[in-house]
Amino acid sequence: MTSTHSEQALKMLMLLSLDGDEAAYRRLLVTLRTLLVGYYSGRIGATAKSDTEDLVQETLLALHSRRATYDRERPFTAWFFSIARYKLIDHHRKHGGRYRAEMELDEEIEDDFREDAIAARMDVERLLNGLPQHQQELIRQVKLEGQSVADTASRTGQSESAVKVGVHRGIKALAARLRGGM
Repeated sequence: MTSTHSEQALKMLMLLSLDGDEAAYRRLLVTLRTLLVGYYSGRIGATAKSDTEDLVQETLLALHSRRATYDRERPFTAWFFSIARYKLIDHHRKHGGRYRAEMELDEEIEDDFREDAIAARMDVERLLNGLPQHQQELIRQVKLEGQSVADTASRTGQSESAVKVGVHRGIKALAARLRGGM
């Protein structure tokens, strides 16, 4: 998910739009449209372009009509993609794909948009924000993004030993914060 498609960015646009910012609402709809095209294309096939476009429009209309029901305290993308999921289930039911819609669809929703995944990422970010910037970046690159120590060392201009030590000390500091109740 790119930074413009992140939970934080999308939620900010939604909250601004709920507060009457029309430009934010337009940006939100344009961004969500892009996400929906990818989401639906991967689930009904790129050859069903008109079906994809219909689903995108139906989902955006449903978002518009249900905006007032959005709970500002909850992750936006989880709420939004639950709307998209129901629209996809309806589509499969209309087109004879009941088995897929009812049995497999829950497993297909992207992990990035599940509420528990969003909450976990937010918790990790809060923890990391308590560390020095260089340790945050080392942990992000090596532990969260899965980059090798060698690649991280090359990108940061540090030795591999320094990267390992930085990651180790950062994780040790995080563990101490967790033990201390943050």
